[in-house]
Amino acid sequence: MNSASSPWQPDLGDGRYRNPILQADYSDPDVVRVGDDYWMTASSFSHVPGLPLLHSRDLVNWELVGHALPRLVPEDFFRVPQPGKGVWAPAIRVHAGRYWIYYPDPDFGLYVITAADPRGPWSAPVLVKAGKGLIDPCPLWDADGRVYLIHAWAKSRAGINNVLTLLRLGADGRRVEEDLGVVIDGHRFPGTTTLEGPKFYQRNGWYYVFAPAGGVATGWQVVYRSRDIRGPYADRIVLAQGNTPVNGPHQGALVDTPQGEWWFLHFQDQAAYGRVVHLQPVVWRDDWPCVGTGAASGATTGAPVLVHRKPALPAQPRKAPAASDDFLAPTLAPQWQWQANPSVDWFSLTERPHHLRLRVPAGIASRLYEAPNLLLQKFPAREFDVTVTVELSPQAEGDRTGLLVFGYDYAWLGLRRQGNRTTLVYASVHEAQKGHAEQIEDLGVVMAGPVQLRASVRDGGQVTWSYRSGSPAFRPVGREFTATVGHWVGAKVGLFVAGSPAAQADFAGFEVTAP
Repeated sequence: MNSASSPWQPDLGDGRYRNPILQADYSDPDVVRVGDDYWMTASSFSHVPGLPLLHSRDLVNWELVGHALPRLVPEDFFRVPQPGKGVWAPAIRVHAGRYWIYYPDPDFGLYVITAADPRGPWSAPVLVKAGKGLIDPCPLWDADGRVYLIHAWAKSRAGINNVLTLLRLGADGRRVEEDLGVVIDGHRFPGTTTLEGPKFYQRNGWYYVFAPAGGVATGWQVVYRSRDIRGPYADRIVLAQGNTPVNGPHQGALVDTPQGEWWFLHFQDQAAYGRVVHLQPVVWRDDWPCVGTGAASGATTGAPVLVHRKPALPAQPRKAPAASDDFLAPTLAPQWQWQANPSVDWFSLTERPHHLRLRVPAGIASRLYEAPNLLLQKFPAREFDVTVTVELSPQAEGDRTGLLVFGYDYAWLGLRRQGNRTTLVYASVHEAQKGHAEQIEDLGVVMAGPVQLRASVRDGGQVTWSYRSGSPAFRPVGREFTATVGHWVGAKVGLFVAGSPAAQADFAGFEVTAP
């Protein structure tokens, strides 16, 4: 995406940045520095491809360069949508000339993948430890050559949580040699609940575990330290909301710069907008990190900064993760994700030049909640417009296509074949209607060819809709919708086609702009 058209720009252009640096749903971010380059990954749950990879050289301007996990495993399990399952909080590290990502699947266990280059290719996932409820792994290669992996627990699967367990791995980092048990028990620290998401570091002879507690939308960031990797660990809350509007500031990554500065990246839950990413300054005092406002004040518990000077790194061009797509490339742009492992017959970028063609494969569920072939992307800002041209090639009554805003509730504006004609239609569905057929409203406009559709998202996730066909101005349809979260994810926007197995739709000029 051209930075001038990005609907959210954190770089203020005067040596300062504003938070969030990523106004998009990059949940549970982790970052590693290699030379002058920073690489980020994040949770992706059941969306495919998984494990997004973002690149930056100044910690403020980020570009989405791809994904480390082209398909989810086990393959058969993820052939259908599995909301809230799949890839939870990962950790990215560099060791022995390779990049390593450890990630959890709460239903199957802890996995690892590696690559010589973060842009790929990445190895196939290796199951390091099988089991239910094992989440949020992070490795540490110790000075004595031993390899450790710390992880948390999901109570929904394991029956326990609020504790962190330490494993010793084999030298290859792919198998468990010793289970060292619980090394940090949140129940022993007054006020600590839902301790999870640990990140492991060493500095000045100390072992540090950065971990969030208190819950996704309401919690805080804790740091634990010990001279012995097995503990005992002392604790300190280093970042909390304070009197800021940044709720639940926690779970993220500690990184340094070649010049010796330290920074902390974390997420904030913004409901329908997902878990957006903030950047906080860090200074060290008495071998404890002071984060956010604490970096300047010396307070042991800091609050998030809203505007701050940029890291002392070389100036970089303004960048933002791509959102618009002209469909000129032979492969899908990296911002797009499916609801399950895709098949090659779901789409084509070559059958009709400058168009994306979506098809309805046989056996695909007609209810969108159950359809794996929805092609969606994250909300890129709090306010933005999405415009796309669509044309339906129906084969049967009820074939339909459109521009979709999807979460627990969803709505779409598009085209439907009914009574031997194609008309403009609108649908909005609430989660309580999940097991029922869509109630589609015919807007009484017959369409004989392509139509431009627009969704306009405003603060609070308020969505209005309009269309244009053969006229210079967009016409509002007079319908409003409030976007909602999905299972552990923010709302998404994108494209679909549904109906008979032979139905297909062509899309051109998917454009995301500031209002």
